Amino acid sequence: MIDRKVKTIRALERGIDVLQCIRRSRGMSLHELHQQTGLSKATLLRIIVTLSSRGLVWQRLGDGAYLPGVIAASAQTADIGAKLAEIASPFMMELSQKAFWPSVLAAPRLDHVEIIETNGPVVRLDSAVLGPVGFKLSYIHTATGRAYLAACDGDERRAIISRLQPADADADSITLLDNILSGIRKTGYAARDPVHPWPDRTKIMTMRDGRRSIAVPVFVHRQSVASLNLTWPTRRSTLDEIVARHLGTLQETARAIGQAVEASV
Repeated sequence: MIDRKVKTIRALERGIDVLQCIRRSRGMSLHELHQQTGLSKATLLRIIVTLSSRGLVWQRLGDGAYLPGVIAASAQTADIGAKLAEIASPFMMELSQKAFWPSVLAAPRLDHVEIIETNGPVVRLDSAVLGPVGFKLSYIHTATGRAYLAACDGDERRAIISRLQPADADADSITLLDNILSGIRKTGYAARDPVHPWPDRTKIMTMRDGRRSIAVPVFVHRQSVASLNLTWPTRRSTLDEIVARHLGTLQETARAIGQAVEASV
């Protein structure tokens, strides 16, 4: 039986309070934690660093939010998207220091891929701002979506394409998509080109935003689980130049993320 007369450890209580706030909200900024707990930001930072050292809290690159750690949680209960983002975050920080262009990590959903982490705020290029976390990207018209679609299991690919295919899709457009995905598997990376005729939420955006991207899949136990991209302003470099300079680094980062996820299971 716990002796209620024994004094509690105030510092530990504060740490638990902060952890519970972060877990309840599924993500909070330092200012929000300050408002919620009444603790000074300096105290909060010390608590967060302590919690982070034990894998209980991590900070997302995409928006600076503090989130509950899932790597240390049971593999059976941890959400794969949250786990991927947490594990990928430091690798994407390192990528930003090597490639100098912003990247996103996106995970598959029914009819789109969703950004789960981005190093855009770290790179800080106004001409190539990416995200935010939660933003929906096209399977058909973005390099990020195409990279996942080309790499995923055949049954999954057919199911995704069936959801996206317009009722009036002609044979030429179906063949074009097949050729695009086949080409991605041969080269090892996806790009936005060539343009595909099927309409969806981001077709016009990707044609007019003045950017280009390449993307590669992230594999865990030989199964595609996400895709990682690199985006730059069209006027600043050509596709061939980016591929020559940075494709190897992008692929290496994707492999490192996948291996780290495998090692965490």
